[in-house]
Amino acid sequence: MSRFRYGPWHDGPDPLAPPYDVRAALDEVGRDVLSGGSLREALSDLLRRGFDGNRGLDDLAARVRQMRNAARRRGDLGGTLDQVRAALDQALAQERDQLASEDTDAARWNEMELATLPDDTAGAVRALAPYDWHSDEARATYESIQQMLQSEVLDAQFAGMKRLLQDQDPEAMQAVKDMLADLNNLLAAHARGEDTEDRFREFMDKHGDLFPENPQNVDELIDALARRQAAADRMLASLSPEQRQQLGQLMSDALSDPDLASQMAQLSDNLRALRPGMNRGPVNMREGGDSLGYSDAVEAVAELADLEALEQSLAQTHAGATLDDVDVEALERNLGASAAADFRALRELERELERQGFVTRGDDGLRLTPRAVRRLGETALKRVFAQLDANGTGDHEDHRTGSADELVGTTRPWVFGDELPIDAVRTVSNALRRGSSMPATLMVEDFEVVETERRTTAAVALCVDLSFSMVQEGRWGPMKQTALALSHLVATRFRQDALEIIGFDRTARRLSPVQLADVEPEWVQGTNLQHALMIAARHLRRHPDAEPVIMVVTDGEPTAHIASDGFPVFQWPTTMETLRATVGQVDELTRYGAALNFFMLGDDPGLARFVDAVARRAGGRVFTPDLSRLGEYVVADYLRARRGGPR
Repeated sequence: MSRFRYGPWHDGPDPLAPPYDVRAALDEVGRDVLSGGSLREALSDLLRRGFDGNRGLDDLAARVRQMRNAARRRGDLGGTLDQVRAALDQALAQERDQLASEDTDAARWNEMELATLPDDTAGAVRALAPYDWHSDEARATYESIQQMLQSEVLDAQFAGMKRLLQDQDPEAMQAVKDMLADLNNLLAAHARGEDTEDRFREFMDKHGDLFPENPQNVDELIDALARRQAAADRMLASLSPEQRQQLGQLMSDALSDPDLASQMAQLSDNLRALRPGMNRGPVNMREGGDSLGYSDAVEAVAELADLEALEQSLAQTHAGATLDDVDVEALERNLGASAAADFRALRELERELERQGFVTRGDDGLRLTPRAVRRLGETALKRVFAQLDANGTGDHEDHRTGSADELVGTTRPWVFGDELPIDAVRTVSNALRRGSSMPATLMVEDFEVVETERRTTAAVALCVDLSFSMVQEGRWGPMKQTALALSHLVATRFRQDALEIIGFDRTARRLSPVQLADVEPEWVQGTNLQHALMIAARHLRRHPDAEPVIMVVTDGEPTAHIASDGFPVFQWPTTMETLRATVGQVDELTRYGAALNFFMLGDDPGLARFVDAVARRAGGRVFTPDLSRLGEYVVADYLRARRGGPR
């Protein structure tokens, strides 16, 4: 029989491991959302900076920018003129040497003709077209100029054409003309909306060796050709007016073959009609690098254009930009497979968050789901308990029995004074494991008890300040994280409790955890604590048998209240009317038996005077926690209140 052995994977990264931790990504997004940002902005920020070891868009764009700057130093775009000038000077030197060796009137006449040639390169080349060369070597050098320009122009439009035409084979040139005719017919049919799939395959079977890009359909073929034509236009636009004029004249002379010139002109028209708007402005090539021929210069500009487009798509700055705009193949071609893998992970994040039920897409865009909010609450609560454990305060365990104790599924060794039920199975098992004979003898250390959780019911009202000052002072995020942590604690460990989250600015309203996570800052002046306490009182009255717990998180004294007509009244600085209305609501809650505990953020003297007075009047307490410990204070106070401790 075959035998198999299983063990950990050692050959590099785990091939079955997910590309990233979705929950960790959600936590990062959640921190930004809870701090007052929108979900779309939070996702965008995460994509820009990267996560879970994946490079972000900013890093990828920076690498593309470095490559673009290097491409700008690749060479001199006007190198073709230098090459033509060098060949022309060589031909003229060869011809003058030949003329000097001849003692004829014709030789002297030709010397005079050469002395009167135009100074510009293009003009000199054109003027020599009808010249009667005496040196065969000089004639060959001059003719090589036209042949070089012809192959450069074709190679600039069709990659690799220079190699095909280097032997000056008439049959090769005829094959190029035939290809151009077939290509123009194909593009014209495509422009008319005809089905060109079969015609494209026939074209590639016949002329595919002239297209190293290996396009898979007509659109890819058009894109490749239009890219190079746009690069040629940009390259010419980048030259000085004098260089542009001379190079244009040279290329026009090079395409002296009427059939070739006609087909190239028709191709240019077809591409401009099929891909309008591809031409851009001139490129800013920096000094340095080699002198580039025409086709090499066009390819350099094309590569630079690709890098510019890639950088722009990675920047995601234009309206309506999405990651689908990024050409992944171009990214992989320029930055390598690892960069492409990082980008794919970034692109899949939003879809994966949606697929796993953490975000949902509606008419108003992406929103967090209840599952995501529970996750954020869980993370915030873990952070709070970690602080509680680290500071050694706020013990959240309660081993006393209460009415209708609830088993939590764990056991621990019995200690003197425990009133918890004995776990008989574990107790006997401990004795059997300790002893070696039967019957086993029970010892004190064998006993284990079942842990329970008190089921005393509490009605909790958490009133959180939503005024704009909370955002200005950086208190928005800690406030929301604290509320979500408390909500998660109640929902998972104290399900019998009734929690109401009440947000207040100029008015107050009840908020579900999802609504709290989604709420964004608004420029609303007013701190209507009175209205928040009115809603809290209604919540407590709906649970008359529960322990009343009211906690207020705020950074400003009351500046608004609900008037007798039911409308909010705002006045700053605060007025006696607002203070009387708020204190009246405090007195009503005090008569009900509820104590108010304030968590004062900031050092507003007016707020300090107000909360001190209210705490003395209502028998509550005032906490002035650091922002980083707000959650610790609120959760610890809630647990203390549930145990019936001092509040």
